[in-house]
Amino acid sequence: MTDTTVERSDPAEVAATLTVGVLGGTGPQGLGLARRLAMAGNPVVLGSRAAERAQDAAAPLAAAGLPVTGADNADAAGADLVIVAVPYEGHESLLAGLRSQLAGKVVVDCVNPLGFDKQGAYALPVSAGSAAQEAAATLPDSTVVAAYHHLSAPLLADPELQRVETDVLVLGDDRAATDLVQALTDRMAGMRGIYAGRLRNAHQVEALTANLISVNRRYKAHAGLRVTDV
Repeated sequence: MTDTTVERSDPAEVAATLTVGVLGGTGPQGLGLARRLAMAGNPVVLGSRAAERAQDAAAPLAAAGLPVTGADNADAAGADLVIVAVPYEGHESLLAGLRSQLAGKVVVDCVNPLGFDKQGAYALPVSAGSAAQEAAATLPDSTVVAAYHHLSAPLLADPELQRVETDVLVLGDDRAATDLVQALTDRMAGMRGIYAGRLRNAHQVEALTANLISVNRRYKAHAGLRVTDV
């Protein structure tokens, strides 16, 4: 296993060696990220509460020649770097149950605490400040980075689409960890990782997803973000 907690001189070289686990990997966002990471050459382990469900979800990707396997969440948490892509309702309890498996790892949280009503999507209040800060508090022995909040699941999952043209905001308190996640993002065709501040700033990044959902509904689009002049 690659030690992702040790600062290296070239994050791109380290990113190229990573096996990535995706907790909640059978959902649209997790499956889409798995496809893009595997297309970039990173082996991916999809995680689910039931290993059989994850294996079934991984099978079409593996049949297409992509390095994707399925396991339960505990086994997926054994990967080099782990992405959390579960619904917010089960976020804290899942991470608390995997605290020991995730110790010493970079954990990338892409969970958006959102509610929906007749007026559309809206940001939910989180006592810790954000889902990413909640993850950091729940996983004191892990290095939590926030990223991948604004990616369109349909675009990620489209087998005919070779590139997803978008920027990804990356937030965290550990420079080596955010550099690594930026480098991993850069491996996915069309994507660019952009450092966007400390973890304390994750709330507005998570909440912005509600605005993008409104954009997409109004314009029947799959809008993402681009950061200019960088």
